Amino acid sequence: MNKKVLADIAERTIAAYLTTFLGLLITDGFDLTDISALRAAAIAAIPAGLSVIKGALGRYVGDKDSAAWLPSRNRRKGTTPKAKTERPAKS
Repeated sequence: MNKKVLADIAERTIAAYLTTFLGLLITDGFDLTDISALRAAAIAAIPAGLSVIKGALGRYVGDKDSAAWLPSRNRRKGTTPKAKTERPAKS
């Protein structure tokens, strides 16, 4: 995997962890000294781990230079990128 894909997977993993953790804290309260906060942190690691797996598979399913599962806009299977055509100036 190249650096771009690894950075993409890292960004997605951190975002998945933080959004899940913050969501669990919001619904449970903001008492970070409580055991439930530690439990929320552990539970938030599950979607983050799944995000790593999804990102790793995305390299083989979608665009080779991204963790996304969708093909790139510029490189879809069976097509070539279209050259941009210049429009004539309006008179």
